[in-house]
Amino acid sequence: MQYGVCCEPSMTGAAAKASFDFAEWSVDALLRPREPRHAFLAALEEARAAQLPYPVLNCFIPGDLKITGPAVDASALRKYAETAFERAEQAGVEVIVFGSGSARRIPDGFDSEAAHGQLADFCAMIAPLALRRGVTVALEPLNRRECNVLTTVAECAALVREVAHPGLGLLTDSFHLMIDGDSCEDVAANGGILRHAHIATVPNRLAPGAEPCDFAPFFGALARGGYRGRISIEGHIPAPEKDLPAAFKLMRGLAQGRAVG
Repeated sequence: MQYGVCCEPSMTGAAAKASFDFAEWSVDALLRPREPRHAFLAALEEARAAQLPYPVLNCFIPGDLKITGPAVDASALRKYAETAFERAEQAGVEVIVFGSGSARRIPDGFDSEAAHGQLADFCAMIAPLALRRGVTVALEPLNRRECNVLTTVAECAALVREVAHPGLGLLTDSFHLMIDGDSCEDVAANGGILRHAHIATVPNRLAPGAEPCDFAPFFGALARGGYRGRISIEGHIPAPEKDLPAAFKLMRGLAQGRAVG
């Protein structure tokens, strides 16, 4: 398993010192899909100067670019995605996380079946575009406080299987899963389509070890599902020099199936 931290380049030194393997940034911060190419190249230079690589990006679609509802602009979504994937290839990005709760949220009163069709159409559109550029999109279940659709591992896995394209896979996030009481068994059952994982404590979304939080069931589910890929801390890290070494020790111990004191 490879261990990462969602952070800006300024934190990668502390993360590298703590033995993390990679960092994760946002699509907007690195790829700048809505900005001229020179803005992307400047961000790429900053990323390449960081002390860890950025093979994974999150926050795929901006909130004002709607995926569901009556205001969907399919051509704008496609143009945005094509630009993002083209730049991702140049930046060496391998996985883009599709959470994007504001963009995919179903508007009040809008038909849920129609919204499901829009989500399926969107995923079917982006999957081949991503794969063509060497990128996999990882669909993220969000908790019910953050979104009103695709809020469980099972629901997201069903959509991944419906689209059935290698450019689209599944993500699991311990924070979203535990805050809603979602099923670790569904994580294990869908290990074959997992392409990325996030981790943070509940209830305060901190780095592992920063507050009491039992991650053993989560790591057990990853192990039963055969997942050996990347996992990133996606949470608040107020004291990186202290928090990151403790988090790395805890995560590695759990992944190796041993208790860590």
